[in-house]
Amino acid sequence: MTLDFSAVVAERDLDVAFTVHTGETVALLGENGAGKSTVLAVAAGLLHPDHGHVRIGERTLLDTSLRVDLAPHHRRVALLAQDPLLFPRMSVRGNVAFGPRSGGAGRRESAAAAERWLAAVGAEDLAGRRPTEISGGQAQRVALARALAVEPEVLLLDEPMAAVDVAARPALRQTLQRVLAGKTAVVVTHDVLDALLLADRVVVLERGHVVEDGRTHDVLARPRSRFAAHLAGLNLLGGTWSADHLVLDDGTRVFAMAPDGPADGDHVVASFSPRAVAVYRDAPAGSPRNSFPVVLTEVEPLGDVFRLRSDHVSGHLSADVTAQAVAELGLLPGTPVTFSVKATEVTAYPVAQERP
Repeated sequence: MTLDFSAVVAERDLDVAFTVHTGETVALLGENGAGKSTVLAVAAGLLHPDHGHVRIGERTLLDTSLRVDLAPHHRRVALLAQDPLLFPRMSVRGNVAFGPRSGGAGRRESAAAAERWLAAVGAEDLAGRRPTEISGGQAQRVALARALAVEPEVLLLDEPMAAVDVAARPALRQTLQRVLAGKTAVVVTHDVLDALLLADRVVVLERGHVVEDGRTHDVLARPRSRFAAHLAGLNLLGGTWSADHLVLDDGTRVFAMAPDGPADGDHVVASFSPRAVAVYRDAPAGSPRNSFPVVLTEVEPLGDVFRLRSDHVSGHLSADVTAQAVAELGLLPGTPVTFSVKATEVTAYPVAQERP
């Protein structure tokens, strides 16, 4: 079933519209406070917007102009929160059977549904235990089974990995990948792996508005918002295109490759990998590279490299360097340096003008 969503919540400065096609999983991305959980609350019927509509296929769940607002339990939408919220006095089997039972199914039918969905999420061996007797990762599996047991037309997941130990996340992610196949779902996440492995599309929110909407790999490979660039581990700069370079707000020229051929005056963004950045204590003389004078804010070990984060007049920039470079250059937070990157390592592409 296709989910058609549109909502304005003035108090939270939210104005969001998007569609999730039948059998598609969309990852809803954005910084804290961007409006992701508000979107889920409206879709689930937990929050009434000032204006908007929510439709699943031909069914209207919400339409403020028609004064339609179905109660949550009539929407056939299941919301899986960060906290599993299992009933502590019920067994795992009882928790999963609760939904079908509340919907009018008989005891035997509800028990069978519980067994089937517990098996689907790999938790059938937990059926007789109480929630206090299982781990956080196991509890989230049970909560997922409980959400699926009501046979929802749309499944909403609010950061499903947030309350799960790091060691348990790969197995839960594999479970989600399996059970979401063919289902219409929206997943709120901050994890790039969740977006890559679970979502067909991503919708990026900034300050309550949609700033990107596209296929997952396309958005992460060519991000048009700072959050998506951060998630993809890329540097991102925005400006106006002129001949063979973009001009930043402060007048800095950034030379770049532009395969899509933007026209002069087009609003463009340029992205480049932190691994493509060379770092100098003194600005290189006569270098054909793009140079950015910055002040280091963080020096963080990251696998086989150190990630240098910095402030620049046009935004935050990062560079990856070796431990030897950190030691030889004396790179510490507060150190002024120059980030330099070749034009061939920078890709620019046009985007729609951002909201003010």
